[in-house]
Amino acid sequence: MEILIVRHGDPDYERDSLTYKGIEEARLLAERLSKTEVTDFYCSPLGRAQKTASYTLSKTGRAAETLPWLREFEGKFQKNIFRKVHCWDRLPSYWTAQPDYYSYDRWHRVKPMKKAGVYTQYKEVCDGIDELLKKYGYVHQGKLFKVERESHARIVLFCHFGVESVILSHLFGISPMIMWHNFVALPTSVTRLATQEREKGTAIFTCIQYGDLSHLYAGDHEPSFQARFCECYSDDTRH
Repeated sequence: MEILIVRHGDPDYERDSLTYKGIEEARLLAERLSKTEVTDFYCSPLGRAQKTASYTLSKTGRAAETLPWLREFEGKFQKNIFRKVHCWDRLPSYWTAQPDYYSYDRWHRVKPMKKAGVYTQYKEVCDGIDELLKKYGYVHQGKLFKVERESHARIVLFCHFGVESVILSHLFGISPMIMWHNFVALPTSVTRLATQEREKGTAIFTCIQYGDLSHLYAGDHEPSFQARFCECYSDDTRH
């Protein structure tokens, strides 16, 4: 079985849609995915993901099922009386100094996470992907998947960077803090997972490609900077 996780195109967050650049990215993505044999499409309910998916669905004459748990992962907690921050946007000097953030079992027990109830939403996503994979014959048991029936299905999930990181965290049994902060899936990037069944009746999911943007390069289109931060502190880019 294969899972293709697609981040939405360059976003217009104010309108929950795509920028002109995002639309061009989505069109190039559609060219790529239309050449791929896909069993089922699934999509976040948010506008920017729906808009991204629409170009592929229109080109292929297909429809996607909307799954509420594929919406962007909020996970907000109060930084001060003036604003809240996302759990996936923490300064390196803060989160790397706390060993529990590196633990799959303890990251959500760190005081700010626990106080904000972040694990409740995390579990919703985990339960969602487990239920979906069960539909194709793969039942999550501990750190492995029980293969109730083999499948060569290929599914596409149109979603967001934050929730993609949660899905990968759950499937690989690692802290989402590592995925949120040490990996970046740029707009319309494609992450490709496949089952590995080296022993009869059990499987794991392996990452064959992460954040692939070959469709943009094929269209001579420069990737968006969204989700990245400054390469050097003196750079006049996002800090």
